[in-house]
Amino acid sequence: MPRGRIFYGWWIVGAGFGLETLIGGLMFHAYGAYVVLLREEFGWSKTLLSAAFSMSRAESGILGPLQGWLTDRFGPRVLIRVGMLLFGLGFMLLSRIGSPLTFFLAFFVIALGSSLGGYLPIGVALVSWFRRRRALALGVSATGMAVGGLLTPLVVAALTRFGWRATALMSGVMILLLGLPMAQLVRHRPEPYGYLPDGDAPGARAAAPAAGSDFTAREAMRTRAFWYISLGHGAALLVVSAVMVHLIGHVTEQLGYSLRQGAAVVALMTVMQVTGQLAGGVVGDRLSKRVIAGSCMLAHALALVLLAFAAAFWMVVAFAVLHGLAWGLRGPLMSALRADYFGSAAFGTITGISSMIVMLGMMGGPLIAGVLADRMGSYVPGFLVLATLAAFGSVFFALATRPGRPENPQNRARSGGRSDTLWAP
Repeated sequence: MPRGRIFYGWWIVGAGFGLETLIGGLMFHAYGAYVVLLREEFGWSKTLLSAAFSMSRAESGILGPLQGWLTDRFGPRVLIRVGMLLFGLGFMLLSRIGSPLTFFLAFFVIALGSSLGGYLPIGVALVSWFRRRRALALGVSATGMAVGGLLTPLVVAALTRFGWRATALMSGVMILLLGLPMAQLVRHRPEPYGYLPDGDAPGARAAAPAAGSDFTAREAMRTRAFWYISLGHGAALLVVSAVMVHLIGHVTEQLGYSLRQGAAVVALMTVMQVTGQLAGGVVGDRLSKRVIAGSCMLAHALALVLLAFAAAFWMVVAFAVLHGLAWGLRGPLMSALRADYFGSAAFGTITGISSMIVMLGMMGGPLIAGVLADRMGSYVPGFLVLATLAAFGSVFFALATRPGRPENPQNRARSGGRSDTLWAP
């Protein structure tokens, strides 16, 4: 691998940014626009379309432990290659659907590809290449998901001009042309290539945490911190997933704004998310990550209440600003917090097991909002339920104190440990 003035870890950050941009722009943020058009053409219910998104998150959670183990075993680049291939082929299949069954099958392939090629393997690589700047690296990479939201107006314009089938086909081709080359840039660990984390000189090795301080997956699961972080993360994704699926529908159907205005709201939310991610990457390496995360949970809840009772467009704008900032600040800290607590040796497996809990939030958010909207004719009841659960989720982060180190046999069965201070490193 060629050496230069730029530490190679930042090239991996750039690749992660690009991969997240593709996933965010073509799937996560654009899904709400597809929902509107699919309802118009096929007359499918909100519940059915919510179930497809929830099914994809269930798949991610169920396969999470296997995916985490495969990433730790074979390295993230292999999984990202496979993921991008499936992601692109899934969109090509989506362009040919004609029934709920074929829609579910196509979206399953899309979701599987985005999972294998996205958050988890990218995170595994970055927590190995960075320690002191871990939150910053994860934050910069994760801004790709938010920047993908800025592409939503372009995707909506393509959907409007060319139709959803042609847009899905073009998306699949773009993924194969861009995603596979970016996957080639990803490397698992720095040491085989002559680097140390953060680009440290060889003499700095002694300052790095000892390998024995890393937790195994089994050791991590014995701690309260593992479960509290997972539950808090899942509570946050109740709101995030519901907004992904139902925001444009709520803004257009219930509030009476146009599809382009709905896309503009997504774009504003995304700008604030990028702002939050960059700020979170800086402050997350200096302040307590769990305190920041707990505060963001309260902001998620307040934002959803604003959206539920929006009587004027300024309230929708306020929602986009608050939710975007909270999402951006909190998002990258989930991986950084796990890596800080449990180390990088089994990070993929630990994160994969945690995803089985986190998936409940990704599944539950769209379903709660969709089912209640179908039955009560409004998104307001569902949004209020989710806001309450998100506010309660802040308690989990407050309880997620740092566990004792595993190298001490007495610590292996400990469920708690010393608490982070506000100015924790």
